[in-house]
Amino acid sequence: MDAFLQGLKSVTDTLGPTVMLPIIIFIVAWVLGAKPGKAFRAGVTIGVAFIGINLVIGLMWTSLSDVAQAIVTNTGVQRDVVDVGWPSAAAIAFGSSVGLWVIPIAILVNILMLTTRLTKTLNVDIWNYWHFAFIGSLVVAATGSLLYGLIAAAIAAALALFLADWTAKAVQNFYGIPGISIPHLTSAPAVPIAIATDWVIEKIPGLRDINLDTETIRQKWGVFGEPVVLGLVIGLILGIIGYYNADQALVKILGTGMNLAAVMLLLPRMVQILMEGLIPVSEAAREFMQKRASDREIDIGLDSAILIGHPAAIASALVLVPIAIVLSIILPGNRVILFADLAVIPFVVAMMAPLLRGNVLRIIIAGTVTLGIGFYIATAMSGLFTETAIAANFQIPENATRITSIADGFLWPPALFVGLVELLGGFFGLLVVLALLALAMFFYMRNRTAWEVAAGAPKVEAE
Repeated sequence: MDAFLQGLKSVTDTLGPTVMLPIIIFIVAWVLGAKPGKAFRAGVTIGVAFIGINLVIGLMWTSLSDVAQAIVTNTGVQRDVVDVGWPSAAAIAFGSSVGLWVIPIAILVNILMLTTRLTKTLNVDIWNYWHFAFIGSLVVAATGSLLYGLIAAAIAAALALFLADWTAKAVQNFYGIPGISIPHLTSAPAVPIAIATDWVIEKIPGLRDINLDTETIRQKWGVFGEPVVLGLVIGLILGIIGYYNADQALVKILGTGMNLAAVMLLLPRMVQILMEGLIPVSEAAREFMQKRASDREIDIGLDSAILIGHPAAIASALVLVPIAIVLSIILPGNRVILFADLAVIPFVVAMMAPLLRGNVLRIIIAGTVTLGIGFYIATAMSGLFTETAIAANFQIPENATRITSIADGFLWPPALFVGLVELLGGFFGLLVVLALLALAMFFYMRNRTAWEVAAGAPKVEAE
């Protein structure tokens, strides 16, 4: 069995997400009843779209990482917990003892929940199963038990499906992408924090009346409110903050501005290509369920990369980059220095946009709260994070006593699992996590409409 799992993991790692996803989409669409030619074209189109999305995200990653390093150098801040980035966190997760088992476990959980009508999400985003393995590997480090780690990974997979179902209608309506959901544990965990932040903002006169969505910005600012120009302006400001005292400062500042303008323009275009590929899959899923269960829907679970191209999400995230660096300097007790993962901030805030109605100001406020809490979560969990990395043979940077990442290291799901396991022990801690998830699912399924509206879905008549 271990040899088979190792082979499956090796194939997945070797092919990578941009090759595996088209294959999975082709198989899923074919099984759901799409004609082979149509299923094949859908898979290839979606794969091409993700290649394009990843290329644009890579451009953003490089630009933001370079300017962030320059800003950190200018501030002279020193911390002993170093942000090593989500690729390192993913490598640690898949390289852990849980990583070998996570793909079959997550698939089994998804099948069981679909069969028992506990979810309507078919999670084809196999690469991002690493989030489940990451939580499981932290539990292994906390308890010394592989069994508890595997159980934790299974519960995390179920949690992702619940969060995807809860937010699906809001995401579909706001982003205009029907038939999808986002079981991504970097993005979905921000929704409860955004709900709480929005509730507080609604209690504050003046602040609650400010509507700074992208359409309002475009109307008030004219050409300067266009996404491409907005990206240019934000990029120039970030470039000035980072490179004002650098060699060839003007070249670097202008380059940053143009790169981020390109991101703002190209990401939505890549998502349009993705939607072209998703339409036949969604139609096949709808017809499949109508023939077998007319009252059921199936949503295809995808990476939140398809969301970050929205102007409200990306503009908010770019503004949050310098805010995150300032927070790392001023927060008392924080030990984390940001480095590699600042380009993950768009993923953290992408699912806030539907709930906060695209209001850039509210997304920035909720994002600031999320990051502020995240610094303390990351500081507290950095010991286990580092222990897990060492167990997975990850090379710790020379200047770091401990390591973390914004993706997962800053977020509440890993902290919830680890906190309860350390407080109550492996068995009872995981039992409480499972009970909390079951309770949330019970209340959600009892009144789906109210929960979905709370997460940003348009108001409709009660089911």
